[in-house]
Amino acid sequence: MKIKVISVNISEKKGTVKVPVGQIELNSNGVAGDAHAGKWHRQVSLLGTESFRKFEITAGRALQYGEFAENITTEGIVLYETHPLDRFVIGDVLLEVTQIGKKCHGDGCAIYREVGNCVMPKEGIFCRVLNPGIIKDGDTVEYIPKVFKVKVITLSDRASAGEYEDRSGPRVVQLIDEYFTSQGWKADIERVVIPDDADLLYQHIKDAAGSDILITTGGTGIGPRDFTVDVIKPMLTKEIPGIMDLIRVKYGAEKPNALVSRSVAGVIGNTLVYTLPGSVKAVEEYLAEITKTIRHSVFMLNGLDMH
Repeated sequence: MKIKVISVNISEKKGTVKVPVGQIELNSNGVAGDAHAGKWHRQVSLLGTESFRKFEITAGRALQYGEFAENITTEGIVLYETHPLDRFVIGDVLLEVTQIGKKCHGDGCAIYREVGNCVMPKEGIFCRVLNPGIIKDGDTVEYIPKVFKVKVITLSDRASAGEYEDRSGPRVVQLIDEYFTSQGWKADIERVVIPDDADLLYQHIKDAAGSDILITTGGTGIGPRDFTVDVIKPMLTKEIPGIMDLIRVKYGAEKPNALVSRSVAGVIGNTLVYTLPGSVKAVEEYLAEITKTIRHSVFMLNGLDMH
C-alpha cells in the first residue's frame, strides 16, 4: 500500500487540537506557525489513520484529523513500528524520526479531557526537519529505515596470511547482528582481516569514516606487536573510559590477566569505536557489556534526548 499524507494540521497553542490546513511549510524549526516548532528534537508530530480508527471505537465517535495535535496525518504505515533515525521523504522535505510516543499530559490535553485517554503518547511519532519544504494533503511518503554501517577489523599476521582461521571477527559479526536484530534495527556489517600493521590499520580506520560503529579485535595487550590502542586512541575525538574500566574490573576480579588489556572505547566523529582483545572468549565478554550501552550512545551521538 502506498504511504500518503491524509491531512496537515497546525495549532498556535500547545495542549490544543490542531486545525487541518491546505498545506504546511517546514523550516529548520519545524512547522511554520505551529506552537511546537523550535530548536529541539520534537519539531514535527505524525499520527497514522491506523491509530485513528482504533481510537474512534474508544471515543465512540468519528475523530477529526488534528484532534490528537498531530501535524501530519498519514495512511499506509504503522508509524509507531518505525525507529528513531529512520527517515521520511515527502516531496522536497526530509524528516528524521527522533522519538516514538511521548509522556501523556493528562488534563492538559484536550482529547484526554473529553475521552480520558489519548493515543498520541503510545502511537504518535516525532521528527526533526533535515530538509525544508512544503507538505500538503495527498503527498506521497517514502519511508527509509535507518541501516547502521558497522565495520569489524581483525588484526592478526597469521590469520591474514591464511595460517589459521579468524574466529574472533566472525564472532563479533554474529553477536552484533544478533544485537541489531533484537533492537529491530537493520545493519550492514563489513568484516576485514589485516596483518599487524599500524599504517594499514590507520588507513582502514580513516576509510571507515561514515560508519556508525567500528570494532577491532586483537592487539590490545602489551606485547611488541600490540599497537591497536596506540593507533586508535590518538584518533578519538572523545573517549568513553567507563565501558572498558568496568569490563577490566568485572573480569579481572576472577582472572587477573584481564587487567592487562588496554582496550579503549570512544568516538571518532560520529562513529562509535571499540577495541577488543583477540580471543573469542574476550569478544563475548566485552560485547556482553558494550551492547548494553550502544542504543543510548547512538542516540546521544545523534542529539536525541531519550531521558
